[in-house]
Amino acid sequence: MYTVQQLIAGAWGAGSGPDQFVVHDPADDTPVSTAPTAMADAVAAAVKGARTAAPGWAGTPAAERAAALHRAADAVEAAAEELAQAETAEMGRPIGAARGGVAAGVATLRQYAELGPLHRGRSLLGDPDAIDVMVPQPRGVVAVLTPWNDPVAVSCGLLGAALVTGNTVVYKPSERTPGTGWLLARLLDEHLPPGVLSLLTGDGQVGAALAAEEVDLVAHVGSTATGRSIAAACARTCAKPLLENGGSDPLIVDSDVDPHWAAEQAALGAFANSGQLCVAVERIYVLRDLASRFLTALVERADALRMGPGRDPLTELGPLVDRRQRDHVHGQVRAAVADGARVLIGGELPDGPGAFYPATVLADCADGMAVMREETFGPVAPVMVVESFDEAVSRAASSRYGLAATVLTGSMSRAQRAWRELPVGTVKINAVFGGAPGGAAQPRRGSGDGFGYGPELLDEMTVTKVVHLNAPPASW
Repeated sequence: MYTVQQLIAGAWGAGSGPDQFVVHDPADDTPVSTAPTAMADAVAAAVKGARTAAPGWAGTPAAERAAALHRAADAVEAAAEELAQAETAEMGRPIGAARGGVAAGVATLRQYAELGPLHRGRSLLGDPDAIDVMVPQPRGVVAVLTPWNDPVAVSCGLLGAALVTGNTVVYKPSERTPGTGWLLARLLDEHLPPGVLSLLTGDGQVGAALAAEEVDLVAHVGSTATGRSIAAACARTCAKPLLENGGSDPLIVDSDVDPHWAAEQAALGAFANSGQLCVAVERIYVLRDLASRFLTALVERADALRMGPGRDPLTELGPLVDRRQRDHVHGQVRAAVADGARVLIGGELPDGPGAFYPATVLADCADGMAVMREETFGPVAPVMVVESFDEAVSRAASSRYGLAATVLTGSMSRAQRAWRELPVGTVKINAVFGGAPGGAAQPRRGSGDGFGYGPELLDEMTVTKVVHLNAPPASW
């Protein structure tokens, strides 16, 4: 069992009040970690400590900051198995996927360690007797609030970019994965000066208190509701919000694709990590000519998935993060059935301990159903049959979210039209996951704002100062 400590202004174990919370393994309900709930004075102390450490870290040469991040990446890689086991124990992710998430985190830390010293401004052409430059500088104190569904990879991205650009960081991992966040923070802190990184634990109230402090940027990956609250807090303090919120990502299945291949893609997008991914497939639009064969293949794929605890290397579908999330998912499924949807497979609460939920395929879905409008965040594939590609694009675009979308088609003209017209940050053609390293998109609508990945994240973590340097008069 992990006994989590907070890190405040360079002191481990500081700021722990009387309130503690326990995280249970979603596979068998056994306790995994215990962590303190940060008190208001601990939140303020963490921000104050980060503010005190900020000038020294900002003044550290970029190459030295990058070297520290490289050493931290080595430490995370050395502890990869421990981090993956913690992630699996706290949120149920199959161990192979958890290992992949840690590996992605290591790669991201190294990416920013390499990019940091190369991040530069530009010179301007002005008076030939003067020098004009645009110089990036650290924002100052960055609050980083991360989710539970991919805790190591997401945290490494935001922490790495913030630290290598010279910011100090107050880090609050999700209350569902505090042990994973604590292990990661310990590894990073060993290679940073005191006060550069602080760790707070607790629920949404702690996150709200941190966002309300006088920080310079709040970076958040999580739900749209929380993102909106953070944006409102930043409007009051004038901090910059950097938000990747929720999504309801559509998948369009054209009539000219192989139905079995399309079903494999749909199952991967809807059921990976038990559907608990920001870019999971949340709603499917299939053209009528292919619908029957596609649905048959999708049900067969869902039925073949092996459900079990994440620590079993044979598990393909782990539990949901907790029973509260399972109740949310099942509530949306039951509401859809009440409104006319048909359950082709799944849709029932299994007996026994844990927060397991089967891979579920729904047919005859309609726009007004919550499974087609909201973020379900569970292993549910709701399907709507449409008459044309035009209708599919129109329905896919009708959402308050704008994170990502996928289109499966053999037509280049339809692919070109779809990526231009779909109002989302990322469009994937003929693959639900994938993309070149370093890609960075801006989510739209309720899905957030700002670059959360790639080299452009370094721009988000810095501010640009224009310097005009004139020579003194010759008579001086």
